[in-house]
Amino acid sequence: MNEQQNPNWERQTLEKMLVTALKEQRKGRNWSIFFRFVGFAWLFLVLAIIVTWRHGSGGAEAGRRTAGPHSALVDLRGVIAAGEQANADDINGALREAFKDKNTRGVILRINSPGGSPVQAGQIADEIRRQRKLYPNTPLYVVVDDICASGGYYVAAAADKIFVDKASLVGSIGVLMDGFGFTGAMDKLGVERRLLTAGENKGFLDPFSPQNPQQVEYAKQMLEEVHQQFIKVVRDGRGKRLKETPDMFSGLVWSGEKSVELGLSDAYGSADSVARDVIKAADIVDFTPRESWADRFAKSIGASAGAKLGSYFEFKLK
Repeated sequence: MNEQQNPNWERQTLEKMLVTALKEQRKGRNWSIFFRFVGFAWLFLVLAIIVTWRHGSGGAEAGRRTAGPHSALVDLRGVIAAGEQANADDINGALREAFKDKNTRGVILRINSPGGSPVQAGQIADEIRRQRKLYPNTPLYVVVDDICASGGYYVAAAADKIFVDKASLVGSIGVLMDGFGFTGAMDKLGVERRLLTAGENKGFLDPFSPQNPQQVEYAKQMLEEVHQQFIKVVRDGRGKRLKETPDMFSGLVWSGEKSVELGLSDAYGSADSVARDVIKAADIVDFTPRESWADRFAKSIGASAGAKLGSYFEFKLK
């Protein structure tokens, strides 16, 4: 094709050259963005490894680096449950490290929890009693922040003494099992429940089926059994200090000031004041377990969802 056949050949050639140049420029920009992303990701990974190396083992490493007498601190915060930060495995491990440290003069378990699993709370309370037998000269004191209710108090009852703020919330000695019923909504929507089971109680308290009076009564009996276990733990732990009232085990909560009057707690105090004035070791070393960056990342993408789901019906000290 010559100039006479296509008088616009120069313009078309120039356009092709420009398009080719733009494509090459765009391809180069994409590769530049890709390599920048890889570089930032690598930098983030290196920083995360450094942070984990320095802090990943939590207070236990800090405790091993101490040279003098100290008060060991373990924080129990949030809902007490497997898969949560306040789980028995982590808290018990921290308690063992705190008691084992030769420079520990006393252990402070600082609680700020509304409760949770009676199983997890019971395991922590059992570990406290076990450590107290192994180290009879090392006391364990509970210090309450905002709230020490239900499962939190189940744990606290195992301590030598309980210190509170006058405005703390303490108590809630009871057990619950909660859920929802959707039968009314299903009727309005025209939805039919089709549940097949092998075993007449396999669909126990199914939220999409009408309540079964026999199953409800059975659930209440189990709740009462766990409640009596809770009451025994409180009575055994508090002993003669407890001034029982008719509503003490009804699930009510009291202010820290009232809890001292009732013998549910012993005195006012913070972690600093207990370390300084009671244990006589003002230097506090934190043994609280810390989540690594990998754990936090896994939780953020839902990797721990399976551990939190559980069954529909479960007992809660809340």
